[in-house]
Formats: sequence, structure tokens, C-alpha cells
Amino acid sequence: MIGDLHFDLYVLGAIALLAVCSFVTRAGYFLFGDYFPLSDGVRRALRYAPTAALIGIVVPELLPWHADTGYVFDIKVLAAVAAVALYWRTRSTLLVIVGGMIAYWILRLLSDLPL
Repeated sequence: MIGDLHFDLYVLGAIALLAVCSFVTRAGYFLFGDYFPLSDGVRRALRYAPTAALIGIVVPELLPWHADTGYVFDIKVLAAVAAVALYWRTRSTLLVIVGGMIAYWILRLLSDLPL
């Protein structure tokens, strides 16, 4: 490592602490889950956690406006529409991922062509 030793140790300590926190929060239920059973309401609510996380990641990336520039049309929205249409047709998660990426690549290639 190059730089101030105190700063480097601080960064490494922060990384190690975050790794421990991540491990404890992810593995905690597997280690202590038998001692703290979840209620049915909590179990039903946790069913939607992966969907909520995915929406929280994908939707801000697809919104066609940005705080500093205003409304911006992006080909990502068209690729997402193609992926949703593909899911409606096939109900396959793998095809949504592959089809959405292929649609994005094709649209990006077409947008880079000179008119």
C-alpha cells in the first residue's frame, strides 16, 4: 500500500468492520434462527423483500429524468419495456435478463450508427 499508514489502517479497519457486520446480519438468522422464530406476519412481509430490493435498484436507473438535467430519454427504458414484454410472453426470468440485455445492446448499437 502506498500512502499514510494511519489512513491505510483506518480504511482496512473500516473494511474489516463492514465485513463482520455483513456476515453477522446475513448469517445471524441461520445461526440463531431456531431461538427466535418469526411470526407469520413477518414471514409474509419478508416474501416481498427481494422484489422490493430489485425495484429499488432497477427503477431509479430507468427513470427518464435526472435532478441536474431534467427529462432525458434513454434507451434503457425501451430495453426494459422489451424485457417486460418478453416476460409477459414467456414467464421466464432467465429470458427476461438475456432478452433485456440483448435489446439494450441492439438499441445502443442502433443509436450509435450515423444517420
